[in-house]
Amino acid sequence: MTKTELLDRCARDREERVLLGRVLDKGELTRTRDVPAHTAFLTPGQRAAAEGLLNAWGRPKCLFWGGYEGAERTVCAFLPDWQEPEDFAADPDGPVGAVEAVFPREVQLSHRDILGGLMALGLDREKLGDILILPGKCQVLALTEIVPILLSQWESAGRARLKLRQIPLSGLEVRPPEVKVIRDTVAAPRLDAVLAAGFSLSRGKAADLIAAGRMEVNHRECLKGDKTVEKGDVIGCRGLGKCVLADLPGQSRKGRTMVVIERYI
Repeated sequence: MTKTELLDRCARDREERVLLGRVLDKGELTRTRDVPAHTAFLTPGQRAAAEGLLNAWGRPKCLFWGGYEGAERTVCAFLPDWQEPEDFAADPDGPVGAVEAVFPREVQLSHRDILGGLMALGLDREKLGDILILPGKCQVLALTEIVPILLSQWESAGRARLKLRQIPLSGLEVRPPEVKVIRDTVAAPRLDAVLAAGFSLSRGKAADLIAAGRMEVNHRECLKGDKTVEKGDVIGCRGLGKCVLADLPGQSRKGRTMVVIERYI
């Protein structure tokens, strides 16, 4: 299948076509020159689009990596035959680096504060990965090429002055997300029913949100309220947040489907 045919098949719109074209170019670089190549950071939605493309392309040897297991924003790294994924992830000279910024513990800085300070440097968002907020400090994942810029030019976030240092990826302090566990039953594990249970909505309101194009399943827009949701699926709604269908334990005595949903808070 040619590049044009792949893009015609996998890209949903012009913006996604440009993105997937860049992914293909990186993969082709590795294939022809036998060297590692990687994209900029991808959002979960962009990653989902790239995964669809790579499946259609025959699943070349690659790795989605954001600096730690479970990172939300990741680069798509294409690996030559001589390189294994674990070696790529452990390489201190790899494409993903980390900077730690320390500020007074009495100062409360949000993700928005940190990102605003970074964007004020004129950086593209695609060059930055996840931002881990911790008491008195934050840790920022970034493309290795811009780490020197952060260390030399990033001075403040919100009203706080920052003390910066580069840290190894092994020094990241990753905390599990806070979730609220919801146990409920639904007539069937349809998107509209699971959405209603996860966000305490009526089925009618859930259907309206889906029809309005505000819903995503596994980071891809979904307009079908009757879509079957499976264990592990991530359900996101603009304005409400996201949740995961963590388990489907079985049927209740009344014949309804039991669901366990983890809603991010």
